[in-house]
Amino acid sequence: MTQALTLKNLTAHYGTTKVLDDLSLEVPAGELVSLLGASGCGKTTTLRLVAGFLEPTSGSITLGGKDLTRLPAHKRDIGLVFQSYALFPHLSVADNVGFGLKQRGVGAADRAKRVTAMLERVGLAHLADRLPGALSGGQRQRVALARALVIEPPLLMFDEPLSNLDARLRLEMRAEIRTLQRANGTTSVFVTHDQEEAFSISDRVAIMHAGQIMQYDTPEVLYQRPANEFVARFVGYDNLIPMQVAARDGARVTAAAQGAELILSQDDFGAIPDCFVLAARPEGLLVSDQGIPARLGLRTYLGRSYQYVCETPLGSLLATSPLSDVREPGSAVHLAPNPAQCCILPAA
Repeated sequence: MTQALTLKNLTAHYGTTKVLDDLSLEVPAGELVSLLGASGCGKTTTLRLVAGFLEPTSGSITLGGKDLTRLPAHKRDIGLVFQSYALFPHLSVADNVGFGLKQRGVGAADRAKRVTAMLERVGLAHLADRLPGALSGGQRQRVALARALVIEPPLLMFDEPLSNLDARLRLEMRAEIRTLQRANGTTSVFVTHDQEEAFSISDRVAIMHAGQIMQYDTPEVLYQRPANEFVARFVGYDNLIPMQVAARDGARVTAAAQGAELILSQDDFGAIPDCFVLAARPEGLLVSDQGIPARLGLRTYLGRSYQYVCETPLGSLLATSPLSDVREPGSAVHLAPNPAQCCILPAA
């Protein structure tokens, strides 16, 4: 049965160090939610708290209305998929997958039937009698996934499960995980430091920093409308430009910073406050003949465009130009915003 996971005001310490700070999160029933952030942000601690490997200093954890906060790990009935696979080397693929069912007292005949069905689902039925040591990394990860799914847990948790795979296998496995999760409808939490991985696999993503959630939303909203400067930088808005409105003419807004002026339209950005931060990806600032004055520095070929490090009155900015408009380093140019790759943030 599909169940929602609720974390409410969780605080956790390692010794005297606070690693989670009043964290709250709602994972809707049947959704896959990723905890995304750099090492030390608290995402793995959050997973360990939900799994029952750690106890919070304060706060609560509920799954489908059931309080898990102080429940021992073995009584939580959560499916776990680890980075290291955690397979039993002396057991066959089939016995590894069936281990959780055996521990739960499922009879041999029913167990064999469920294991066979799950191995067929992950494409490993022909390897049922193999030992883990005879499998590739991708195959072992499929075994770990099958073992977690076969017990039909109300919650499935992934701890950096694809980190040990090469680039091609990571792409294959994240698609497979998403397909199986959707087919089963299992509420899932996926821990990763890889933004592309999180955005491609998740219904929603919680971007974490210093034990707190900076923003929690769909990948589309996070990518296009970050809530603050931390999230903006995290999702690729490398240029953060504090600006003030100098004039308004209907939807047309003239904004200034350090002597540079830009013409922006509220039709592109929505309401523009008197003081704001223009956040722009490198492709959000285009080498042009009007806008922010700049001198081009290092030029990098990116395949579909050139990227430049630009020195401006506002500091160093990253901008792009199409392949048809190559400019030489040292050239004096201007930088104009491309609204599709920019957003407006509140002033700090």
